[in-house]
Amino acid sequence: MRLQCFKTMWGYEGDFEIACQEAKAAGFDGIEGSAPISSDERTYWKACLEKHGLLYIAEAVTGGDYVPRRDLDVQGHLNDLEAILSRSAGLEPLFVTCIGGLDAWNEEESLHFFKEGMKLAERYNLEISFETHRSRSLFNPWVTRRIVQMLPQISLTADISHWCVVCERQMDTEIETIEAIAPNVRHIHARVGYDQGPQVPHPAAPEYAYALKAHQQCWERFWEAQYGRGFEVSTMTPEFGPDGYLHTLPFTQAPVADLWEINCWMCTTEVEHFENYMTKDAL
Repeated sequence: MRLQCFKTMWGYEGDFEIACQEAKAAGFDGIEGSAPISSDERTYWKACLEKHGLLYIAEAVTGGDYVPRRDLDVQGHLNDLEAILSRSAGLEPLFVTCIGGLDAWNEEESLHFFKEGMKLAERYNLEISFETHRSRSLFNPWVTRRIVQMLPQISLTADISHWCVVCERQMDTEIETIEAIAPNVRHIHARVGYDQGPQVPHPAAPEYAYALKAHQQCWERFWEAQYGRGFEVSTMTPEFGPDGYLHTLPFTQAPVADLWEINCWMCTTEVEHFENYMTKDAL
């Protein structure tokens, strides 16, 4: 099994071909992001991906934005999802990562959303993976574990940095639950959270070594489960981003680190980590 890394389009404002060139030069295998609304722009994206030999993972955000509208019901989220799947299909993604649902729903509502969402994806001949994310149905590890028990065919995109904030601790304290959901993890978002936030200022900083190690211990469980299921490729998107996640200095709002440099560091670090871990005698 080998690890493929994807460049996130979150916060990227430049030309898409330049994003592809940057990704290729830095050793990324593909791009992850939301398919453009414009059909002309989607055509451009597809041409750029093919030109640079890059893979694509689609992103689907339901509920209007990353923090969903509180007034939308399950059907409203499903309507959003169908529209996104429709415009993603032509880009032939490996799969779709869905940031979907609402934390305030009861589990019956969330189950209905996931079941219908998988049916919609199947209609468009797409694979769908639901992300563990604050403000969403999979906002904490125990709800996620119960959903997996009730819907064992669900695929997950694991971003455990969100759970660090919700639970105010690292997820190496919840290894039993991590192992319980590991067989359902399709994809990993490699952002490192700390006890009070979803993104450390820089994952290479020694003061956050404990947080990086805790995340890596969880990622190892996911890799082991994928290896056991016969995966030939594991996918990961280093997803350090802006929008209040990136730390800034007071008054000037100057960023404390460069996001692209961080995500490149995560890619290089985790490819090496993966190769070292997966060649252990135990596997």
